[in-house]
Amino acid sequence: MLNVSIVIPAWNEEERINDCLLNATRQTVMPHEVIVVDNRSTDSTVAVVEQFMKDHPQAPVRLLHQDEEQGLIPTRDYGLNHATGDILGRFDADCMIRSDWVEVVSGIFTEDPEAMGATGPVMYYDLPSRHFGLRGDNFTRKRIYKADGGQPLLFGSNMAVRASAWREICDEVCRDKADVMHEDIDISLHLLGKDLKTVYCPRMIAGISARRMDTSLTSFNNYMRRFKNTFDAHPQHSRKHKPEILLTALYPVMHLLYPVWQKVLDTADINPAEAAWINEQMELAEQEGREWYDDTPTDEEWSEKHEDSND
Repeated sequence: MLNVSIVIPAWNEEERINDCLLNATRQTVMPHEVIVVDNRSTDSTVAVVEQFMKDHPQAPVRLLHQDEEQGLIPTRDYGLNHATGDILGRFDADCMIRSDWVEVVSGIFTEDPEAMGATGPVMYYDLPSRHFGLRGDNFTRKRIYKADGGQPLLFGSNMAVRASAWREICDEVCRDKADVMHEDIDISLHLLGKDLKTVYCPRMIAGISARRMDTSLTSFNNYMRRFKNTFDAHPQHSRKHKPEILLTALYPVMHLLYPVWQKVLDTADINPAEAAWINEQMELAEQEGREWYDDTPTDEEWSEKHEDSND
């Protein structure tokens, strides 16, 4: 199977980066590498990552610094350009990938040699009814998050590209100095512009925060306008559906619900990011425990082996 690098751009993510790294390295198939690219963080993000690396020396985590320019796109590009895997996964520092994410992503590109980009649904881990929300996100995303007659658009919080495909477009992706576009849709349209296939996989699942809904209406509307701005920058591409219409309709309810639910979580002393895939993580830990148990010799086997060696 193809190996998978994971790239995580980070700016002031001290609250979630440790949980993110735990999820990225507690996988049914270990990633080839997990690259955190710090972009001039002023909080303890770097210290948290360094401590994680110290506490988990067996985990393939690397910390890089992109200090030349402030911004997601140059930080993302720096990480993708320094990754060495066959497949380049990319998500945000507050994302919590499911424990089989690396295995699923590797399988997508191994089984479909024509697949150059892949994406999947997300679960909002800091809202109630998480798994119901996941089903809803899957239902809508695979139907309306498309361009050019039905080609899936990649979602930056849960996406992967073949390394060879990234090398084809890395010098052409928009730099967006004005910061008015969706960088993940921009990548998608550059892939489609070269007739490189993108795919949607319902089993490629990540958990993300709904904190975007906690912004002001003005900020949220500006964020929604990024959809139009991105397609305006690529007039050769078209879309039938406008996801921003649905998201804007959901905003009032989500904006009211989000802070209320955060108070519920705080009162119950629940870390929603840590609990995102707790059942899956427990199953994985139990499986590893059984393997360690099976590999550990009994006292009789240990004694017999060492008696034979002494002979």
